[in-house]
Amino acid sequence: MIFDLPGRFWRGNLHTHTNLSDGALSPAETVQVYRDAGYDFVAITDHFRPEYGYPMTDTRDLRTDDFSTLIGAELHAPRTEAGQQWHIIAVGLPLDFVQPSASETGPELARRARAAGAFIGMAHPSASLLTASDAESLDAAHAVEVYNALSDRENRADSWHLTDVLLNRGHRLTTYAADDAHLQPQDPPPCQAWVNVRAESLTPDALLAALKAGHFYSSTGPELYDVRIEADRITVECSPATKILLTGGHPGAEWQYGTDLTTATFPLDLFRSTHFRITVEDATGAQAWTNPLRLPVDNSSH
Repeated sequence: MIFDLPGRFWRGNLHTHTNLSDGALSPAETVQVYRDAGYDFVAITDHFRPEYGYPMTDTRDLRTDDFSTLIGAELHAPRTEAGQQWHIIAVGLPLDFVQPSASETGPELARRARAAGAFIGMAHPSASLLTASDAESLDAAHAVEVYNALSDRENRADSWHLTDVLLNRGHRLTTYAADDAHLQPQDPPPCQAWVNVRAESLTPDALLAALKAGHFYSSTGPELYDVRIEADRITVECSPATKILLTGGHPGAEWQYGTDLTTATFPLDLFRSTHFRITVEDATGAQAWTNPLRLPVDNSSH
C-alpha cells in the first residue's frame, strides 16, 4: 500500500490553466495561488490549441526548494461520440512536444504523449459526455479524472460511474481529482480538489514516477492516513469523518457512519469483488478517495 512507501505525501493540482490559454492569471501568479494555499506542486496544463499558439507553458523558473511544477498541457483532437474534441491531460511532456497533425485522432495523440513520457488523464469525462466506447478507445490513459471542481457548476463533477464500468471491463486505471482551475472571476474558488502524491522527494521526476505508479490518493478535504488489507479485513484510518465507504466491482457496498470516525474495519468475506476503493466523507460533505486497489485474491468466490 502507498501509505507504507518511503517518502511523504505532496499535495498538488494536475489540471490548471493560465493566461497563455484561457486562464485569467499569468503562470507566476497562478503558481503563487497554489503556494499560498499550502500546496507543494502544480501542473500547468494550458490548452494545446492553435488559437493559443499551442503553448507548452515553461514553469521551470518558478520551482523552488519547497515548491515544484510539472510541465504539461490539455491536448485536443477530434472527436468523441458527443461530437466534441477530446480533452486529454498530459503531465510531464517535453517542451518541444509537436502539435497534432490535422489527421491525428485523440487516442493517437494520447499515445504519442504517453510515449513522450507523460502521465495521461482522461479529463472531466462526465462533463464531456464520454461514453464507454470513447473511454476504451483512449487506451494510453493512466487515469480518469473522477472529480473536476469546475464541472461541479454544471452538476457533472463526478465521473465514478464510467470509471467503475471501465474497471469492470478489466482496464487498469488510477483516478485523480483536480480543480481545472482557470481563476476567472465567475469560476468556483481554486484549491477545491487535489492529489496527495507519495514520493521520496519533490522533484518533477519523482512526482511523475509516483503518478504513473499510482502512488497517490485524491481529496476535496479529508485525509487518509492508512488503508491496509489484512488476512480477512480491510482497515482504514483517516481524519474525522461522518462516513467511511467500501465499494468495488459489484453493486452493493459496506459503510460505517458516525460523528468523528477516524477508523473503520470491513470484513472481506462480505465483499465480493477483485478490486475496491475507499471513500471518506466529512461533516462538510467533502470526500477523499483511494485509487482502485486490487485484492490479493478474487473474492467473487467467497
